Amino acid sequence: MNCALVTGASRGLGKAIAVQLAKDHGLFILVNYAANQQAAEETLAEIKANGGEGELLQFNVQTKTEVDEALNVWKERNPDHFISVLVNNAGITRDGLFMVMPEKDWDDVLNTSIKGLFNVTQNVIQQMIRKRTGRIINIASVSGMKGVAGQTNYSAAKGAMIASTKALAQEVAKRKITVNAVAPGFITTDMTKDLNEDELKQMIPMNRFGIAEEVAHLVSFLASEKSAYITGEVININGGIYS
Repeated sequence: MNCALVTGASRGLGKAIAVQLAKDHGLFILVNYAANQQAAEETLAEIKANGGEGELLQFNVQTKTEVDEALNVWKERNPDHFISVLVNNAGITRDGLFMVMPEKDWDDVLNTSIKGLFNVTQNVIQQMIRKRTGRIINIASVSGMKGVAGQTNYSAAKGAMIASTKALAQEVAKRKITVNAVAPGFITTDMTKDLNEDELKQMIPMNRFGIAEEVAHLVSFLASEKSAYITGEVININGGIYS
């Protein structure tokens, strides 16, 4: 059975992506979460309400031993399942001016986005290489494309994710594994709830924030056979703010 692993799938973009992949492709969804089990269960309930299947898979993407243990145990228990789609979505923000940023805020943001990408992808890609197929989709950000004041750590993490996407895509293209990134702009989620939407949308040519489902549809396309010749790309989805 083909599966999709979505990291940080308990809320926001991760939840929308997990639900959409189940709807569009009939994939068995592994709903990864770090701490918020209740929210993860809500994601799984929505997947099942739409006729899909899946299960929860808890691990903190920052810790390689934890990632490997969780995934290896799952693979041993499910020898007929194959993670054919990986969405590296887990990410956090700890905004603040660089000159007074606590070291922990720098480390936590980079360790979640870019070390998390390394930890999870290195485990999952082994089976993709053996089977000579796979889709890896990394959720970056407009912050990683243009840099955002007050987000030096987040911009660094997402910029690194974009560069990693381009490099890894070249390494595994001959194995028919595609690696792409999606770079959302301002999307209405928990992560943006404290922002002044009325003020910020004036910067956006479309004059509105995006919604999580719009990002999920793009990820779903990149997970499909329709995108088989697209790899190493970063697709912006931001209402024209970075065009």
